[in-house]
Amino acid sequence: MRRRQNDQREWPSVPAARRACRTGAGLSSRSDIPAVVLAGGLARRMGGGDKGRLMLAGKPILTHVLDRLSPQVGRVAINANGDSARWDEFGLPVLPDTVPDYPGPLAGVLAGLDWAADQGAEAIVSAAADTPFLPSDLVPGLLSARGPSGLVLARAGRPQPTFGLWPVALREDLRSALASGTRKILHWTDAHGATYADFPEDAFFNVNTPEDLQAAEVRA
Repeated sequence: MRRRQNDQREWPSVPAARRACRTGAGLSSRSDIPAVVLAGGLARRMGGGDKGRLMLAGKPILTHVLDRLSPQVGRVAINANGDSARWDEFGLPVLPDTVPDYPGPLAGVLAGLDWAADQGAEAIVSAAADTPFLPSDLVPGLLSARGPSGLVLARAGRPQPTFGLWPVALREDLRSALASGTRKILHWTDAHGATYADFPEDAFFNVNTPEDLQAAEVRA
């Protein structure tokens, strides 16, 4: 068990997740689990608009995300609000929030869980639309880190709460939590015994500002 600095809680760690996958032990790198890309943010620091549609190295950031995520999952949907036609070029289902007032990423997770439930899936993986260099072993890492609750978040030095494995069985609890005012992901995941899958500290570089986009151009 690892402890956060200035935090008395114990945080489960599974640092061997990727080692198991690389050596062929346990789960394979391909999964039939569905994934939802969370693209519902307001992008205030980028002047508004959809960060996933910003161009990076000649293609939208979301295309970079899908290039890394799609080989790891069975199918992908986008969580986004407003006119869904702006996502037509990606050829994916677009899932608006199923709760009102744009309450944040947890609403996108719930939309994904509702979508997955309709298809008979038991869980989804979530990823953010503004992270063009997400790990190519994200899904096997999350799956290998499952504990009793089945709820797993990625961690790269600190939790990355928009990247996780979410059991469909928890969707009604999440719906109730959102209705009662819950907004912070970690408040809800802590209460449900989430475990953590560890990744390199730069694995979830995200584009929040114009300067981040310039840095991503160099890295791409």
